[in-house]
Amino acid sequence: MSLTPSKMLPLGTKAPDFELINPVSSKQIRLSESKGEQGTVIMFICNHCPFVKYVNNELVTIANEYLNKGIGFIAINSNDIINYPEDAPLEMIKTAKENNYSFPYLFDEFQEVAKAYDAACTPDFYLFDDQLKLVYRGQLDSSRPGNNIPVTGTDLRLAIDCTLNNTLQQVSQKPSMGCNIKWK
Repeated sequence: MSLTPSKMLPLGTKAPDFELINPVSSKQIRLSESKGEQGTVIMFICNHCPFVKYVNNELVTIANEYLNKGIGFIAINSNDIINYPEDAPLEMIKTAKENNYSFPYLFDEFQEVAKAYDAACTPDFYLFDDQLKLVYRGQLDSSRPGNNIPVTGTDLRLAIDCTLNNTLQQVSQKPSMGCNIKWK
Protein backbone atom coordinates (compact mmCIF):
# COMPACT_ATOMS: atom_id res chain seq x y z
CA MET A 1 0.00 0.00 0.00
CA SER A 2 1.48 3.30 -1.09
CA LEU A 3 -0.05 6.43 0.51
CA THR A 4 -0.80 8.76 -2.39
CA PRO A 5 -2.53 12.19 -2.44
CA SER A 6 -4.97 13.51 -5.05
CA LYS A 7 -3.47 15.62 -7.82
CA MET A 8 -6.18 18.29 -7.43
CA LEU A 9 -7.49 18.89 -10.96
CA PRO A 10 -8.10 22.66 -11.46
CA LEU A 11 -11.52 23.94 -10.38
CA GLY A 12 -13.74 24.83 -13.33
CA THR A 13 -12.43 21.93 -15.42
CA LYS A 14 -15.16 20.39 -17.57
CA ALA A 15 -15.77 16.72 -16.71
CA PRO A 16 -14.36 14.50 -19.43
CA ASP A 17 -17.19 12.40 -20.80
CA PHE A 18 -16.86 8.63 -20.72
CA GLU A 19 -18.73 5.44 -21.41
CA LEU A 20 -17.84 2.46 -19.24
CA ILE A 21 -19.32 -0.91 -18.39
CA ASN A 22 -21.17 -1.43 -15.14
CA PRO A 23 -20.35 -5.07 -14.26
CA VAL A 24 -23.36 -5.24 -11.91
CA SER A 25 -25.90 -4.51 -14.67
CA SER A 26 -23.72 -5.40 -17.69
CA LYS A 27 -24.77 -2.06 -19.20
CA GLN A 28 -22.67 0.72 -20.65
CA ILE A 29 -22.98 3.93 -18.62
CA ARG A 30 -22.22 7.31 -20.16
CA LEU A 31 -21.54 10.32 -17.93
CA SER A 32 -23.57 12.70 -20.09
CA GLU A 33 -26.62 10.43 -19.68
CA SER A 34 -26.09 9.58 -16.00
CA LYS A 35 -25.18 12.92 -14.45
CA GLY A 36 -27.30 14.38 -11.68
CA GLU A 37 -29.62 17.32 -12.34
CA GLN A 38 -27.93 19.44 -9.66
CA GLY A 39 -24.42 17.96 -9.71
CA THR A 40 -22.42 14.77 -9.99
CA VAL A 41 -19.88 13.09 -7.73
CA ILE A 42 -17.29 10.96 -9.52
CA MET A 43 -15.41 8.64 -7.15
CA PHE A 44 -12.36 6.59 -8.06
CA ILE A 45 -12.47 3.56 -5.76
CA CYS A 46 -11.57 -0.12 -5.82
CA ASN A 47 -12.36 -3.33 -3.96
CA HIS A 48 -9.15 -4.03 -2.07
CA CYS A 49 -7.94 -0.62 -0.85
CA PRO A 50 -8.14 -0.31 2.96
CA PHE A 51 -8.87 3.43 2.63
CA VAL A 52 -11.92 2.69 0.47
CA LYS A 53 -13.08 -0.12 2.74
CA TYR A 54 -12.79 2.28 5.67
CA VAL A 55 -15.20 4.81 4.10
CA ASN A 56 -17.55 2.53 2.14
CA ASN A 57 -20.44 2.84 4.60
CA GLU A 58 -20.24 6.64 4.54
CA LEU A 59 -20.09 6.69 0.73
CA VAL A 60 -23.36 4.77 0.62
CA THR A 61 -24.92 7.00 3.31
CA ILE A 62 -23.97 10.19 1.46
CA ALA A 63 -25.17 8.87 -1.90
CA ASN A 64 -28.49 7.76 -0.41
CA GLU A 65 -28.91 11.15 1.27
CA TYR A 66 -28.20 13.25 -1.82
CA LEU A 67 -29.48 11.16 -4.74
CA ASN A 68 -33.03 12.38 -4.11
CA LYS A 69 -31.73 15.97 -4.08
CA GLY A 70 -30.49 15.74 -7.67
CA ILE A 71 -26.87 14.79 -7.05
CA GLY A 72 -25.67 11.87 -9.14
CA PHE A 73 -22.97 9.48 -7.97
CA ILE A 74 -20.71 7.34 -10.13
CA ALA A 75 -17.89 5.13 -8.82
CA ILE A 76 -15.06 4.03 -11.10
CA ASN A 77 -12.46 1.30 -10.62
CA SER A 78 -9.42 1.88 -12.84
CA ASN A 79 -6.99 -0.59 -11.28
CA ASP A 80 -4.92 -3.10 -13.23
CA ILE A 81 -6.71 -6.41 -12.70
CA ILE A 82 -3.84 -8.58 -13.96
CA ASN A 83 -1.66 -7.72 -10.97
CA TYR A 84 -4.64 -6.97 -8.69
CA PRO A 85 -7.25 -9.65 -9.49
CA GLU A 86 -9.24 -8.70 -6.36
CA ASP A 87 -10.33 -5.60 -8.32
CA ALA A 88 -11.68 -7.57 -11.31
CA PRO A 89 -15.27 -7.03 -12.47
CA LEU A 90 -16.64 -10.16 -10.76
CA GLU A 91 -15.21 -8.90 -7.48
CA MET A 92 -16.69 -5.46 -8.20
CA ILE A 93 -20.12 -7.06 -8.38
CA LYS A 94 -19.58 -8.66 -4.97
CA THR A 95 -18.34 -5.39 -3.46
CA ALA A 96 -21.25 -3.38 -4.86
CA LYS A 97 -23.79 -5.89 -3.53
CA GLU A 98 -22.14 -6.35 -0.13
CA ASN A 99 -22.04 -2.57 0.40
CA ASN A 100 -25.47 -1.89 -1.12
CA TYR A 101 -24.12 0.62 -3.62
CA SER A 102 -26.98 2.82 -4.82
CA PHE A 103 -24.76 4.16 -7.60
CA PRO A 104 -23.15 2.56 -10.64
CA TYR A 105 -19.70 1.04 -10.08
CA LEU A 106 -17.92 1.17 -13.43
CA PHE A 107 -14.84 -0.59 -14.73
CA ASP A 108 -12.20 1.54 -16.50
CA GLU A 109 -10.41 -1.37 -18.17
CA PHE A 110 -8.01 0.73 -20.24
CA GLN A 111 -7.47 3.35 -17.50
CA GLU A 112 -8.34 6.14 -19.94
CA VAL A 113 -10.91 7.73 -17.63
CA ALA A 114 -8.55 7.81 -14.65
CA LYS A 115 -5.94 9.48 -16.85
CA ALA A 116 -8.47 12.00 -18.22
CA TYR A 117 -9.42 12.97 -14.65
CA ASP A 118 -5.79 12.92 -13.46
CA ALA A 119 -6.92 10.53 -10.71
CA ALA A 120 -4.12 9.37 -8.46
CA CYS A 121 -5.53 7.43 -5.55
CA THR A 122 -8.42 5.46 -4.13
CA PRO A 123 -10.58 7.00 -2.95
CA ASP A 124 -10.41 10.15 -5.07
CA PHE A 125 -13.47 12.45 -5.18
CA TYR A 126 -14.62 14.97 -7.79
CA LEU A 127 -17.82 17.04 -7.58
CA PHE A 128 -19.14 18.67 -10.73
CA ASP A 129 -21.99 21.17 -10.89
CA ASP A 130 -25.06 20.85 -13.13
CA GLN A 131 -22.97 22.03 -16.10
CA LEU A 132 -20.31 19.38 -15.34
CA LYS A 133 -17.75 21.98 -14.22
CA LEU A 134 -15.50 20.94 -11.35
CA VAL A 135 -16.41 22.64 -8.06
CA TYR A 136 -14.67 20.28 -5.61
CA ARG A 137 -11.90 17.71 -5.64
CA GLY A 138 -10.25 16.13 -2.69
CA GLN A 139 -10.98 14.23 0.47
CA LEU A 140 -14.17 12.79 1.89
CA ASP A 141 -13.08 14.04 5.32
CA SER A 142 -9.96 13.96 7.52
CA SER A 143 -10.50 10.40 8.75
CA ARG A 144 -8.03 7.70 7.77
CA PRO A 145 -7.62 4.13 8.99
CA GLY A 146 -5.97 4.32 12.40
CA ASN A 147 -6.15 8.09 13.04
CA ASN A 148 -9.19 7.88 15.37
CA ILE A 149 -11.09 10.62 13.50
CA PRO A 150 -14.67 9.49 12.81
CA VAL A 151 -15.78 9.02 9.21
CA THR A 152 -18.39 11.74 8.58
CA GLY A 153 -17.92 12.83 4.98
CA THR A 154 -17.73 16.44 6.22
CA ASP A 155 -15.66 17.84 3.35
CA LEU A 156 -17.65 16.23 0.54
CA ARG A 157 -20.98 17.00 2.26
CA LEU A 158 -20.03 20.68 2.58
CA ALA A 159 -19.10 20.82 -1.10
CA ILE A 160 -22.38 19.17 -2.13
CA ASP A 161 -24.40 21.49 0.11
CA CYS A 162 -22.65 24.54 -1.36
CA THR A 163 -23.39 23.25 -4.86
CA LEU A 164 -27.07 22.68 -4.02
CA ASN A 165 -27.31 26.17 -2.45
CA ASN A 166 -25.36 27.76 -5.32
CA THR A 167 -22.83 29.22 -2.88
CA LEU A 168 -19.05 29.37 -3.12
CA GLN A 169 -17.22 27.00 -0.81
CA GLN A 170 -15.06 29.09 1.54
CA VAL A 171 -13.12 26.20 3.12
CA SER A 172 -9.86 25.12 1.51
CA GLN A 173 -10.05 21.85 -0.37
CA LYS A 174 -7.67 19.19 0.87
CA PRO A 175 -6.39 16.32 -1.26
CA SER A 176 -7.72 12.85 -0.68
CA MET A 177 -5.21 10.28 0.53
CA GLY A 178 -5.25 6.59 -0.22
CA CYS A 179 -3.71 3.78 -2.19
CA ASN A 180 -2.25 4.73 -5.54
CA ILE A 181 -4.18 3.68 -8.61
CA LYS A 182 -2.62 0.46 -9.85
CA TRP A 183 -1.41 1.40 -13.32
CA LYS A 184 -0.68 -1.16 -16.01
